[in-house]
Amino acid sequence: MLSRMEHDSIGALNVPEEAYYGVQSIRAATNFQITHRPLHPVLIDSIVMVKKAAAITNEKSGKLDQQIAQAIIQACDEILDGNLRDQFIVDAIQGGAGTSANMNANEVIANRAIEILGGTKGDYSIVHPNDHVNMSQSTNDVIPTAGKITVLKLLPQTIK
Repeated sequence: MLSRMEHDSIGALNVPEEAYYGVQSIRAATNFQITHRPLHPVLIDSIVMVKKAAAITNEKSGKLDQQIAQAIIQACDEILDGNLRDQFIVDAIQGGAGTSANMNANEVIANRAIEILGGTKGDYSIVHPNDHVNMSQSTNDVIPTAGKITVLKLLPQTIK
């Protein structure tokens, strides 16, 4: 299996070449094997909706380059259409406040946006998971907001 080398604050790690997730997702999936269940698809959609809204807002405010913003928005739309679901590899239950789920989404969106712009996955000089996809956000913004969206989406079928 071919791989690419990615780095984070802990060090370097091989990431499968075909993967849209990155080094932080691999670390989280390895360190937090709690339920062995994936993130709920509605939660994935909710996180991606928050990322898309942030990209739109950051572009409109002039903080995010238009080309990068549009690539992020397209990547989000592709995920919302059901693509790349297998790239969300973190466990449904993680340590902390959802940082693993947030970073998994950031990496998947960034790597797809990089491809849209003609680059190679893992070249975060083009689109960076933190600096671009997570711009103006924190896990403490994204996860509670996505959680509320998820509850609102699932509640009607739950109370029937």
